[in-house]
Amino acid sequence: MPKPIVAVVGRPNVGKSTLVNRLAEAREAIVHESRGVTRDRSYHEADWNGREFVIIDTGGIESEKSDDVFAPRIRQQALAAANEADVILFVVDGRTGATEEDEEVARILRRTDKPVFLLVNKLDNPEREEAVWDFWSLGVGEPRALSALHGHGTGDLLDEVVACFPEEVDESALYPEGVCNLAIIGRPNVGKSSLVNRICGDERSIVSDVAGTTRDAVDVMVEHDGELFRIVDTAGMRKRSAVTEDVEYYSMVRGLRAIDQADLCLLVLDSSEGMTEQDQKIATMAIERGCGLVVLLNKWDLLKNQEQAREDCLMSVDRRLDFAPWAPRLRISALTGRSVDKIWDLVAQVRANRCRQVPTSEVNNLLQRLRETGHTAIEGKKRLRLMYGTQTATAPPVFALFCNHPEVADDNYRRYLENRFREAFDFEGTPIRLRFRRKDA
Repeated sequence: MPKPIVAVVGRPNVGKSTLVNRLAEAREAIVHESRGVTRDRSYHEADWNGREFVIIDTGGIESEKSDDVFAPRIRQQALAAANEADVILFVVDGRTGATEEDEEVARILRRTDKPVFLLVNKLDNPEREEAVWDFWSLGVGEPRALSALHGHGTGDLLDEVVACFPEEVDESALYPEGVCNLAIIGRPNVGKSSLVNRICGDERSIVSDVAGTTRDAVDVMVEHDGELFRIVDTAGMRKRSAVTEDVEYYSMVRGLRAIDQADLCLLVLDSSEGMTEQDQKIATMAIERGCGLVVLLNKWDLLKNQEQAREDCLMSVDRRLDFAPWAPRLRISALTGRSVDKIWDLVAQVRANRCRQVPTSEVNNLLQRLRETGHTAIEGKKRLRLMYGTQTATAPPVFALFCNHPEVADDNYRRYLENRFREAFDFEGTPIRLRFRRKDA
């Protein structure tokens, strides 16, 4: 179950970052007396009485009349955080009283159906708590005195905040052990939602020819041949420079979380465009996180009778995916259903390869054959000698290789060795990890 989100909003310099540091028991948010130090949202993990949640520290909501060039963006970010949150903490400055900017924030929050806590901050002296009465005029509920700097009132606040969270759901009941997690990843408008709908036989995701229709990560449980699969249709991931909308920022973050939790990633490409630099980066993220990878060339039907376009598409995949030639490719059409049924066979094969356990005897037989070739890595007077190895983990497969000089194993030799492992054992579709360990002869 996703962790509940608490958004801290308010005008600049009322102590939002100090409050975030207090609630998260960290010193991560930047605190300074200058207005508008926090320009962007930042996420902080927090825990209260065993209930984990996420706090979003936002830039201050500036008045629309503000001369600050950053004000519109800061305002948008804070509004997006409020829309995303389960609970909103509205922070005001108890030393200055209610201001026009506070009233503007209050107008926004009065329109939300989320729980809103009005926090009158900077009341370090309990005798000054009568200052809270001035803030009843904001019309967002009972104001409560608080000192983020000294922690006064934060414990009672957290008790009430946690009580507003949605009830925890037993994820083991929703996603039984052994369920394979598939993340459908790719750029916007390449056909991810259409593919999910085709696989599920149901209109589970909104399909549109407008890029970025899917704003959230959508989970679907599918049974195939007696096995359960959890399919996550993620929002399209753009270049960071192209992520202009704040809601889209959250979509990208949730897409990355979906990759973190995935066993396999189905990277969907638009065949009419080939593999782009952004597709390459998305594939890299999946591989770095140890996910199995299958490349789906969608909209292949649009290239009918276009031999050159088809050749260009395949060449772009070969060129940009040269670091993962082991990832299988499949030409499909989510719209017509062409070859979509073949995805399941690839998923089953990649899943099996990712969980493959190679006996230690076979690993060492391979190393013996490699030693006999005489090919190794050399640095100065150091000559790398592989003594023995064993597989230490699966999903993805990890091999510990004991040798005399681990530092001599450069990238070229690592690639050479990985290729030999792939030739000897079937690891199609899954990354593998080689860990060199020192073992003196």
